[in-house]
Amino acid sequence: MSREKGKRRASEDPVASDSSESIGSGSDSPAAAAQTAKRAATAGSHEKRQLERLPCAEMYERSYMHRDLVDRVVTTKSGFILTLSADGHVKFWKKSGKGIEFVKDFRAHMGAVIACALSSDGQHFATVSTDKQIKVFDVVNFDMIGIVPIDFLPSTLCWIVDPLDQSMCIAVADSDQPAIHILDPFSTDSGPKASITSVHRQPVQLMAYNQAYKCMLSIDRGGMVEYWSLGEPHKLPPSVGFSLKSQTDLYEFKKGKYVPTSLALSPDNELFVCTSPANSTICVFRFSTGKLYRKYDESASACNAIQQSDEAGRFKMDDMEFGRRLAVENELVKAPAGRYANAVFDESSGFLLFTSLFGVKIVNLSANKVSRVLGKPEPYRFTNIALVQSTLESSSMRFDLATSKNPAARASGPEPILFCAAFRKNRFFMFTREEPDHTEQGTDRDVFNEKPTREEASLAVLAKRKKVSRSAVLRTTVGDIHLSLFPEFAPKAVENFAVHSQNGYYNGVIFHRVIKRFMIQTGDPLGDGTGGESIWKRPFEDEFTPKLRHDRPYTLSMANAGPGTNGSQFFITTVDSAPWLDDKHTIFGRVTKGADVVHAIESAKTDKGDKPFDDISIMNIQINYED
Repeated sequence: MSREKGKRRASEDPVASDSSESIGSGSDSPAAAAQTAKRAATAGSHEKRQLERLPCAEMYERSYMHRDLVDRVVTTKSGFILTLSADGHVKFWKKSGKGIEFVKDFRAHMGAVIACALSSDGQHFATVSTDKQIKVFDVVNFDMIGIVPIDFLPSTLCWIVDPLDQSMCIAVADSDQPAIHILDPFSTDSGPKASITSVHRQPVQLMAYNQAYKCMLSIDRGGMVEYWSLGEPHKLPPSVGFSLKSQTDLYEFKKGKYVPTSLALSPDNELFVCTSPANSTICVFRFSTGKLYRKYDESASACNAIQQSDEAGRFKMDDMEFGRRLAVENELVKAPAGRYANAVFDESSGFLLFTSLFGVKIVNLSANKVSRVLGKPEPYRFTNIALVQSTLESSSMRFDLATSKNPAARASGPEPILFCAAFRKNRFFMFTREEPDHTEQGTDRDVFNEKPTREEASLAVLAKRKKVSRSAVLRTTVGDIHLSLFPEFAPKAVENFAVHSQNGYYNGVIFHRVIKRFMIQTGDPLGDGTGGESIWKRPFEDEFTPKLRHDRPYTLSMANAGPGTNGSQFFITTVDSAPWLDDKHTIFGRVTKGADVVHAIESAKTDKGDKPFDDISIMNIQINYED
């Protein structure tokens, strides 16, 4: 891969031609066969051009913090990004070049935001919470411009255009009754302009306004989907292509007895997508006909089937890692955070992006295939996503860049960024067209942009006052191995190792796994690789840094059973370089003396399970402290 300014440009995925339009068999005439091949080549060329305008990096390039768990990410055509956290904060960020810059932070509500909505022109943003207040923001000027009090607990809201005076209004649904109230956020009159109670029989959970069809789309808690006009008598508008709901697939949720938790319209207003965490399905409908266009099953059983049958290895992962992700998936389905999972369209309306156990999938809707997967190597379960492909400032140059035959000119165009929130994380993540840079010194892809709380600062001061473990001597039945420890990069791993050593936890423990020209492993009191625990009696998190890589032999690292499962086991590498271990195993030290002892252990004869026939054990570990 080529390098540009120290960063790896992510490799493009091979794009297969769309053969879904192929007709006939091998007996087709030469002219028909040529026409079919031409259509397939055109479809493949179109897909390739569109994919060039989407992120392609497998790993996120940057992440930024909130003080609390990040629930949602919203993007605008004006180049603004809004992130919402569980403590009611709304942060404004501005797209700048190939990255983003922080602009402003609002404490919009005292609790989590129940619902939020961006106006169709991207100029205004609204949030609502259990405090029964709607906060209205001017996005371009990043300012709060209005507070609208309501006397009911809301469930959802969306921006609409009032058909009577063409003013921008907000439709808010009551969480206790099947009522939708129309409010003017810019008026001094706090009462609703209208209240609609004739459309649904149960409280409304999701709403969207299709400006092209002048039609409201709403879904209630019973799974009933309704199209209706804003004007009286709120019936089916004549702009759609059906007159009876029985001619559509809008009973899909009602019949399946599941309710979607997210709703999004495509940029061309011809499609809409719903996601449902209850059964992990993504449904895409054609708006004009109400027909189900695509349906994707991302349930645990479907993912397990893919894991078992994926011979090409595109989705297949290590069995232990897959098991860990299945466990997280089951937690997500039951957790309130599951309702934040969503799906979004790209600006061409031809690709759908949604999160899954395997990462973020980019699906070509016309070809009905997965074109790309982002974030598969990452240990996080991504939930809410938002996409920026171009901004208003870059729109004028888009055609010239897109049609240019010069690759450098196309590369200089607006950089697409996918923003993702993740389950139980107080960060949001950026996927671009460049892989993270692990070579640039002094940089970290996880940006610490929040000040520590008073409690965190106190803990940090106490930690500094503690004695710091800088080195150790690992005494074995074969000889001594001197170790240099890295508490500045892996404080928890070093503390765990030092306390265990001081307490005699490792005394008498054998090297249970030895693989020549790779590594020697120990630290399990049971001696079979299945035991051991941390000093905190629970697994502790990984501590990765681009400054420490498995780029040399005699590297001391934590053994684990997947992300965030560190206990007591550790290993020392003997191979010259092991990049596949980077960002999967915490490095907390290196051998400074006693490499001959390491090789003596490595040379021991082993059985089929890589366990030495003759036990080689740790006698004790001496920890050397610095005040």
